[in-house]
Order: sequence, then structure tokens, then C-alpha cells
Amino acid sequence: MTRAMVSTLVFAAFLATPAAAAIPLVNAICPGNIEVHADQGGPIYLNGKEAKLKVFNENYYEAHGAGVTVSLSINPDGTAAVSYTGKHGANGVCTVK
Repeated sequence: MTRAMVSTLVFAAFLATPAAAAIPLVNAICPGNIEVHADQGGPIYLNGKEAKLKVFNENYYEAHGAGVTVSLSINPDGTAAVSYTGKHGANGVCTVK
């Protein structure tokens, strides 16, 4: 294998790396007793069950499950902000522990 091919494969593997790796370790509680836990790099759990994750970019994620959508955004200083949207228009800001 030529050096150029190896370089191309390494670059392609880098591009294929999921953006979810930027998810920090987060524990939060939302109104309605919705518990949010994210491991470093993912996944995100809602009330102890793994949620379906949608990655918008390396600083914004949405997790769907338990009848709610939880939004996780990473601030420029690296801290996390968590909010939720539930049934019947319920929504609010979650407290990050």
C-alpha cells in the first residue's frame, strides 16, 4: 500500500469519527423528575434508559425517549446546558449537577 493511500485512509477514518465523542459527562434533573445522564462521549440516558441520540453538531445534541426530548448544548467554556420538551407543551430548563 502506498503512503498516499495510507494517508487517505487515515484521513477518511478521522472524518467518519462520530461527533458524539464531544459529549461531556453530565448529570441533570429536569422538572417532572426526568433524570438525564450522559457518559463522556455518549450515550445519553433518560431515567436510566438509553435515549435515541440526534447529533446536530459537536456542541448540540437531542436525546429522545421516555416521552420527552432533552436538548444538550455545550457552552464555549465547556459547561453543559440541558433543557427538555415534553408532552402537552411542557418544557423547561434542567438543573445540571
